[in-house]
Amino acid sequence: MKHSNFVVQSPATPAEQLILLFHGVGDNPVAMGEIGSYFAKDFPQALVVSIGGPFAFGNGDGRQWFSVQGITEDNRAQRIAEVMPTFVETVRYWQQHSGVGYAGTALVGFSQGSIMALEGLKAEAKLAGRVVAFSGRFAQLPQADFGDSVVHLIHGETDGVIAAEHAQAAADRLQAVGGDVTLDIEPGVGHAISSGMMNAALERLHYYVPQRYWEEAMFGKRGDLIAFK
Repeated sequence: MKHSNFVVQSPATPAEQLILLFHGVGDNPVAMGEIGSYFAKDFPQALVVSIGGPFAFGNGDGRQWFSVQGITEDNRAQRIAEVMPTFVETVRYWQQHSGVGYAGTALVGFSQGSIMALEGLKAEAKLAGRVVAFSGRFAQLPQADFGDSVVHLIHGETDGVIAAEHAQAAADRLQAVGGDVTLDIEPGVGHAISSGMMNAALERLHYYVPQRYWEEAMFGKRGDLIAFK
């Protein structure tokens, strides 16, 4: 399997951040690249790449990371596990290509793309410094935190595809296990990315201070991680 991709922005100088975008079922990297343009504008020194799922969806140009035909709560995790090595390999490829380490990497997903990004943090240590999960969920709630990685959950209140309760449950669990997480629920929005949700994502990346920095300040340690700013 090989992934398709659409490079939204490639800075003239070495990239300071790496932003990888992952679309939902039936979408494609070019369409998701429109979302990437907002991140590119706010982070002009970032390499921004929209990644296509490895499997075709239907007869058009739609892609997916795993089939949703016959999907259940019981078999979702297995389907994700089967494709996860490809997902991790894709992230690592772009990190090596850009020269940006995990701390300067943000994974931005929508729907199934968010599922893959969230589950990726469970599968691979230090995969990314930030995950922005639009309208997503965990296949199974995590049992441990993700170290320095920060999770930003952003969800439409009236989402009829992946209910907002999944985002709330994820935030509750991550807080319970000591994870670094934020949650934004956008009123009156369904399974989509509204302007309010996009603004929330950009604000989180710009201004949210990860817990690690508070801890470093309290204990007099100097951090060596790249922050989004």
